[in-house]
Amino acid sequence: MAKPIQIRMGGYGPASTGFSKALKFIGDRLSEQLGDRIDVRYVWNIMDFGYRAEDILWLAESGVLTLGYQSSSYLTDRVPELSFVDLPFLFATRDQARAAMDGRLGRFLAERIEAQAGYRILGWLENGFRHISNRLRAIHSPADMRDMRIRVLPSEVQARTFALLGAVPQRLDLTEAIAAIKAGTIDAQENPFANTVTYQVHKFHHFHTVTNHFYISRPIFLHRTSFDAWPHDLRDALQQAVTAAVAFQRERAIEEDAQARQALLDEGCEITALTADQHALFKQAVAPLWADARRELGKNMFEMVAG
Repeated sequence: MAKPIQIRMGGYGPASTGFSKALKFIGDRLSEQLGDRIDVRYVWNIMDFGYRAEDILWLAESGVLTLGYQSSSYLTDRVPELSFVDLPFLFATRDQARAAMDGRLGRFLAERIEAQAGYRILGWLENGFRHISNRLRAIHSPADMRDMRIRVLPSEVQARTFALLGAVPQRLDLTEAIAAIKAGTIDAQENPFANTVTYQVHKFHHFHTVTNHFYISRPIFLHRTSFDAWPHDLRDALQQAVTAAVAFQRERAIEEDAQARQALLDEGCEITALTADQHALFKQAVAPLWADARRELGKNMFEMVAG
């Protein structure tokens, strides 16, 4: 009998998160269909073993992991087109964002990633809309962010976004960010509420503002050499499992957001909901980014967002 094909999946969150459950969903689906032809192994959180969150990228590209996920912002230096989906206030609603990432925009970005890195991209998990948390004060306008030291993802667009808002952006990996938050050497961070609670940031940050400033997706990365060498039926089965897992994870994301908001309240945190006029001040402050993107990227990707 042929040796089973080993499929090693990894992420950077506890087994209880929707992302880890999505990996398990994929593995269970494959095991049901292919039985002992495959051997599925999991590493739920690579940070538990001394890795940085961003190491998912090289672990998957080198084949140490067969499959992993990571926020698209981590690849913007290698795939400049990904900076487009880092634009602040690009998506107005969750449904609009999902449709774009499942449609022409997602396919285009997947092609650009595959053209410049050793992956196959099989789908886009939802990291979702991001909000600002901090230890200093409630935020109602960009003026409240002046000189606030905030952690951002490794994306020049995201760093410039917060510079335009008056803050002092610091590009940090998640492992570094968690340590800096605990030490108080940075003042703020931005994340979906579920991430803020998962990584225990709400134990250190009292103030939370619902800004919806970025919508971030997490591509599902496959080690290209392994994937391309598999039999067609395994590749097809994995694509189908990933597509189903994306839908599964996105539903979990809605539940996790509601649960995380309640966890913030239970911790005694303060949640600020911006008025329409207050929200408009944030959009006005970052308008130069949009002007630059239209000039540098043209209109095609903007049309992909529109449908």
